[in-house]
Amino acid sequence: MNTLLMRSYQGETDLEAIAKLYEDCERVDQSSYWTSVEDLRQFYSSPGFDPALDLRLWENDQGQLIAVGGLRQSKPGEPPEGFLGFRVHPQFRGQSLEQDIIAWGTQRLQDAYQHQPGEIKLRSGCRTEQHDRVKLLEEWGFVADRYFFQMQRDLNQPIPQPQLPAGFVVRTLNAEQEAKAWVEMFNQTFIDHWNHHDLTMEEYHHYLKNPNYCPNLDLVATAADGTLAGFCEGQIYPYDNQRNGRNEGWINLLGTRRGFRQLGLGRAMLLTGMQRLKEEGMDIALLGVDSQNPSGALRLYESIGFQKRHTSISYVKCLG
Repeated sequence: MNTLLMRSYQGETDLEAIAKLYEDCERVDQSSYWTSVEDLRQFYSSPGFDPALDLRLWENDQGQLIAVGGLRQSKPGEPPEGFLGFRVHPQFRGQSLEQDIIAWGTQRLQDAYQHQPGEIKLRSGCRTEQHDRVKLLEEWGFVADRYFFQMQRDLNQPIPQPQLPAGFVVRTLNAEQEAKAWVEMFNQTFIDHWNHHDLTMEEYHHYLKNPNYCPNLDLVATAADGTLAGFCEGQIYPYDNQRNGRNEGWINLLGTRRGFRQLGLGRAMLLTGMQRLKEEGMDIALLGVDSQNPSGALRLYESIGFQKRHTSISYVKCLG
């Protein structure tokens, strides 16, 4: 292998090269996820993510960007852990570069928590069909601890009419004015889910700045007293659809607040969200689900006609 240079992120001047690297990887990996400069800019400005410390780039001796690795750490007050994501150009895979990235991520996480006692967890993930990535992670001591399904449903097939429980109303969210109430509902909804991390107001306001955020697809169900009881947020990624040649939309978030479950609210919200995506011209609805979701979400999705497209694995390694 040529001599490699690991360097820090230099800001806006690196975005085009990183987006090009992601594009070169996607042509081979065919994950259906394309990454634009705008996507990178949004992610790198996320609260709690410091690109100067938590992002590294690798170049060959011709100055070509051939790999990038990023580490997202848990928030202050939470158990110490981090998620390592990385991309390596297809022409340079399997030549020890992946090991260098994992070693950097491991050291970075240990340095970040060097004064905090207790076990540190390093997480990463991949799809089941990414056999080289699976082998790499397992050789480095990562253990699979959760499986997630990406599911799809043809929106040109009949969509059942939503049946809301008596006294509930579905409407679009007034995100800026109702931000505090929505964040409280979100955290109450997912507090008993696997690896939940409370959403902060800062994170939520940053999310609303995402160029793919669709206000008309951001739905809430309110109880008779006005309490926010459930939510369904849809999202459309025009860049993905353009590159993939498809019209697909996501049920990005779906949940029912504790105390309002088992009323049929989640099903009604999901069906309403699917109708909205169809009205926007989408042919396929996509969503992701924890295969061991405690609220029975998988059964709900299957009952409405969603079928599994891909399986992803969440891996973890305990660093001591």
